[in-house]
Amino acid sequence: MLSTVCSLAFSIAVRFQCVLSESARGLAYFKTWSIMAYLLCVTGCSPGQADGSKTPGGNQIQITPASPLHLLDLAGQEIDPFASSDAKWLVFIFVSVDCPISNRYAPEIRRLHAKFAGRGVKFWLVYPNADEFSEAIAKHIKEYQYECGILRDPKHRLVKAAKVRVTPEAALFEHTGGMLYRGRIDNRVADFGRERPAPTERNLEDALEAALAGKPVPHAITKAVGCYIPKEP
Repeated sequence: MLSTVCSLAFSIAVRFQCVLSESARGLAYFKTWSIMAYLLCVTGCSPGQADGSKTPGGNQIQITPASPLHLLDLAGQEIDPFASSDAKWLVFIFVSVDCPISNRYAPEIRRLHAKFAGRGVKFWLVYPNADEFSEAIAKHIKEYQYECGILRDPKHRLVKAAKVRVTPEAALFEHTGGMLYRGRIDNRVADFGRERPAPTERNLEDALEAALAGKPVPHAITKAVGCYIPKEP
């Protein structure tokens, strides 16, 4: 129940931010809803894991080849991202068509893809919301100029396996299925309603650089701030 209220409050708040923030009245409404959302949800509609340097360890999952992960492509066909690529590492970035925070990360996602895609890393955008269908997703991909692989996860198979909670949130896996990193892309969005002009920590990029160098990933679990992923229908 709380997650539903949190999601609703956040959605209303961000819509005021996008539509009404240019006027004084709109700004007042946005601040009011922001406060309500914060008080209702405490964590700012972002129930991600707390920051920490401990690796996933006991939470590490092995989802291939013993337990294939069947998601959907835009044609509605089942696809196992671990079996469909010869990349050594896989990055899953969970996004949503209408989440403002997720959409503001499009330039950074494109930058990371351009930097690492040719270095043995496969990038996948994962759309976990069951009410976001292929047509809307295809339009979204075109609008934000994404070149990553595209997956739908309406049954939340990967959501549950990676234990992600919000969009945007990233998960880095070895090709064998072991999770190396889960959390925010960077720390530009510090908390609900608090955003830095520029990030001071680029967590996903640091995790990728460490993995490619054969080093342990620093801060393998971080708190992601964004739009709450609704429960599967």
